[in-house]
Amino acid sequence: QVQVAESGGGSVQAGGSLRLSCTVSGNFGHIYAMSWHRQAPGKERELVAHMSGGGVTNYPASMKGRFTISRNSTSNTVYLHSSSLEVEDTAVYYCNMAVTEGFYWGQGTQVTVTS
Repeated sequence: QVQVAESGGGSVQAGGSLRLSCTVSGNFGHIYAMSWHRQAPGKERELVAHMSGGGVTNYPASMKGRFTISRNSTSNTVYLHSSSLEVEDTAVYYCNMAVTEGFYWGQGTQVTVTS
């Protein structure tokens, strides 16, 4: 069984920074891709950052410059570094891991940006 767990959410003032972590564990083969998504109240889930198994990163235009995805391959952990946060960044942030056995979502971690 594969488990994905996020951590690091919380409340931060506008203009601040936050680092989220996501670890995949259990019985899985290769990690093909890792990504972060978010869903604000009343809105659809959207992509924030993506990293291939080879380390190539991609960001939607609206996320470039304020979000950075990185990883620690040894611990099967992916990070989302965010800076210059805005109130509009308030959302539940989800991690997705694409592994040999399929796609797995974490339970999400709440990020609240206050003015």
